[in-house]
Amino acid sequence: MSDTQQLETIRANTLAQIDDIRADPKPTYWLDGQRVHWQEYVESLQATVDWCDQKIVETELFEIRSRGTS
Repeated sequence: MSDTQQLETIRANTLAQIDDIRADPKPTYWLDGQRVHWQEYVESLQATVDWCDQKIVETELFEIRSRGTS
């Protein structure tokens, strides 16, 4: 599996998690002394998607055309 394919898989899985959370949002609660706040969790997942997008763009091939004159 190439790096780009791994990034696309991570991105797709993260987007699926975001969709699941938004479909059935939970209230903020405490679990073993830690606060679980769904909006913060969704924001961290969105940051992962943004990171994947950035890395995918960085791995894309590109071509620069230039023309010199004298």
